[in-house]
Amino acid sequence: MKFTQFLKTKGAIAAIIMGIFYSLAMLGIFLPGYTAIPGNIDKLPIAIVNDDAGEYGAKIAGQLQENLPFKEIDTNLSNKQALEDLEKNDLALVVHIPETFSANMKEGKTSSSIDFTMNEAGAAVVSSSMNSIVTQINNQISAQFSQQTAQGVLMNLHVPEKQAAELAEKIETAYVGNIVTINDIPNGMHHNMLPMFLTMAGYVGAMIGAMQLVGAFKASRGKASKTRLFIYVQVAALFIAAVSSLAAAGLAYLVNEPSGDLFFSLLGQQVLNYMVAFNFTAILIFLVGEGGMILNLPILLIQTIANGATITREMMYLPYEWMSYISPMYYSVQAYFANLYGSISPSPYIWSMVMIGLVAMLINIAIVTFLHKPMPVEVLETEDVKNAAEVTA
Repeated sequence: MKFTQFLKTKGAIAAIIMGIFYSLAMLGIFLPGYTAIPGNIDKLPIAIVNDDAGEYGAKIAGQLQENLPFKEIDTNLSNKQALEDLEKNDLALVVHIPETFSANMKEGKTSSSIDFTMNEAGAAVVSSSMNSIVTQINNQISAQFSQQTAQGVLMNLHVPEKQAAELAEKIETAYVGNIVTINDIPNGMHHNMLPMFLTMAGYVGAMIGAMQLVGAFKASRGKASKTRLFIYVQVAALFIAAVSSLAAAGLAYLVNEPSGDLFFSLLGQQVLNYMVAFNFTAILIFLVGEGGMILNLPILLIQTIANGATITREMMYLPYEWMSYISPMYYSVQAYFANLYGSISPSPYIWSMVMIGLVAMLINIAIVTFLHKPMPVEVLETEDVKNAAEVTA
């Protein structure tokens, strides 16, 4: 056989097509998706809470609204409500001007500060971007108030040395920005990415498992009823989910060392993650066979951006945002963030996963019921059949 003849075989042609397809699919999904960083930073919602009744508070709030690079700035929230929304990642930043801000500034107290609060238990880009923006804001405000204080000092040029030193110190400490982070994540990128890695481990394993178990389902047709085989597929998937989740949780504890009291909740979520992903990815395989894997892989790639581990829903372009609403990975990642590092309940995300899993399972049941033609079940020869035959004889 010549090399040109080998290239014309079905296997070689399929490999060439898949190589080109997945190169285009991966780059075509990742490159446009990540152009949202930092291009869509301005879509992040923030809140400015001004509790100061003095002139400085209103002035600073007005300047922040004009100069901050955000389109959605809420100024009607109380500080308590804003912080609650921040906990849920409904806000990316809360700027709080305290009620004593103007009074402290006029007296030159070092407690003249504005609180900039961020939530680390969320998309990685949000935390790093907010830190950079807040640092710039603090430098500008500090320079502004130092200049204003310096003007007051210049009006008192002929003052004793001791008093001049005090005034100089007053210039340096006129304003101090207070950066506050809630739900701190331990240092190390492996901590930031643990929610995504746990989710990906379960999802990819479930996707491959779906291909293998649905293949076993089709190969076993005629040996049992469709209903029984479908139940076997689900029970086998549950067994694999339990075993693989134990392995995943064990490795996560070995490397990341999360709190021990979270073990069973993380294990339970990982099992749920596998089962939901299994039924979600099995839809296309039940529908079109092994070719469903060709479509499942691009859907997986889209979800690596749409899962919210790197960028928030507000920053995503529409195709990725739409996918996030039906994506098992999105709700799994958010539940892991809440469970591992947050101070809110992961229950809303868990229930969303359950809903997606149930809908996916119902779709699979419908496909098996209406699209898979029934086959006569083989009667296997058992001892009872042999004995009955002998008695008849």
